[in-house]
Amino acid sequence: MTEVVSENSEVTVLLVDDNPQNLKVLYETLKDKGYRLLIANEGEKALDLAHRHHPEVILLDIMMPEMDGYEVCERLKADPETSDCAVVFLSALDDLQAKVKGFSLGGADYISKPFQSLEVIARVKTHAQVIRLERELQARNRELQSDQTRILNSISEGIYGLDENGIIEFANPAAAMIMGCPAEDLIGKSFFDLHFSTAAECQDSLPVMATCRQGVAESQRDIRLLRADGSGFPAEYRSTPKLDDGELHGAVVVFRDISVELDNERALEEARTLVQEQRDQLAHTSRLTTMGEMAAGFAHEVNQPLTAITNYARVSKRMMAKEQPDLELLQETLDKIEAQSHRASEIIRRIRRFMKKPATGKEVLSVLVLLEDTRQFAEVDMRNNEGGIEVRVEDDLPEVLADPIQVQQVALNLIRNALEATRSAESSTPVEVSARRCGDQCVRIEVLDHGVGVPEDAEEKLFHPFYTTKDEGMGIGLATCRSLIQAQGGEIGYERPEAGGACFYFTLPVAHAEGQPCAAD
Repeated sequence: MTEVVSENSEVTVLLVDDNPQNLKVLYETLKDKGYRLLIANEGEKALDLAHRHHPEVILLDIMMPEMDGYEVCERLKADPETSDCAVVFLSALDDLQAKVKGFSLGGADYISKPFQSLEVIARVKTHAQVIRLERELQARNRELQSDQTRILNSISEGIYGLDENGIIEFANPAAAMIMGCPAEDLIGKSFFDLHFSTAAECQDSLPVMATCRQGVAESQRDIRLLRADGSGFPAEYRSTPKLDDGELHGAVVVFRDISVELDNERALEEARTLVQEQRDQLAHTSRLTTMGEMAAGFAHEVNQPLTAITNYARVSKRMMAKEQPDLELLQETLDKIEAQSHRASEIIRRIRRFMKKPATGKEVLSVLVLLEDTRQFAEVDMRNNEGGIEVRVEDDLPEVLADPIQVQQVALNLIRNALEATRSAESSTPVEVSARRCGDQCVRIEVLDHGVGVPEDAEEKLFHPFYTTKDEGMGIGLATCRSLIQAQGGEIGYERPEAGGACFYFTLPVAHAEGQPCAAD
């Protein structure tokens, strides 16, 4: 006889007894308690129902013909599908041995006949809740294990689980792929013998050994490991100890092949070197272009002292031709010749210093000296544009670390642009060049003019290559300036002053400063 007597399937209770009267009593006791009730009057039917419906609780009579309750319980516990059911024995037997036997076979509880309704209800409720919770916990554990397996299998890095002797207990698919062999071939092998040819010679100093034996976490990059076929590859690894209640049980090793990564790093470094060479070449070309534009002015600069030297020399010759030359006046004239020659030499020295390619490396520089030298370079532009330059440097300004030639090139470019803009606005106000401290890490240098300013739609394009607001410009000046300042570790930018004109600025890192790279406000 088989009967389903409740539609509530949240908890299933199987009632097993060969006595119909007993089944009726149990049914009447539990029918309104929200359980899904199954009924069987003999052992085989009970096993079949249990296998198909997996009840949480089985109320099982011991004394049944053909197959008693003990055998039913034993077979239930032997079947993985039904082994977690809570078996509650029902019997009129009241001796201790019968109860001990029932518990030894896997029984969860014992109810003596005749039944007490409240006792049956309480025990069924308790065991149903326990089994329900256990099954939910087991299901969650299976989900977690499945999730863990999927995660480990999807990770592109190789993962080993090692015991305290370094024997591989677990290897994920990525480890097998890196090693070039099935994962099962790695299990049981020594991590050290597998990956290091010197394992037998210096075992104590091998990577990961301290993690396995002492629980010390390790990490290392660009270490050479061996594959299963004996070939080597550069790797990065991290090892962490496996601990259980503070007891060391080996290590977990995560590793990856970085061959491609190292090749990319080398290629990137070569590209950086090439870019730096091209940047230096472009900067040098830009200086030559600037010098070409300033050539006429410098020629005039040099010609003045040379003309003076020629005139003073002629005067000296006429003085010496006299019978009684004025030696004191002659000495003064020769001193003037010497002074004019020094002036011509200084002009040529400045030209040569500006045109030369930058020396390798950066120098610790005084910002005041740097800007004063740049102002001297711009003297020709001041005369051509009928303008002036004012240099203001904050007191106690720290020294900076930069390439003096490249920084002068940037400052001169900005000053020349400012002088031209001021002239175009028919203004006589001098260009203002200032320097101040900007945080702890950098110095900010500003070039402010009182010209026509920059159109609003041009602000975002100012530092783009080949963009220019000049009719005859090529658009490489500001782009080159940005490249040069970024090479110093600084930034360059533009601000629109409220009073009009334009303000360009750049920053340079303070020498010997620690912390974040220099950046603009």
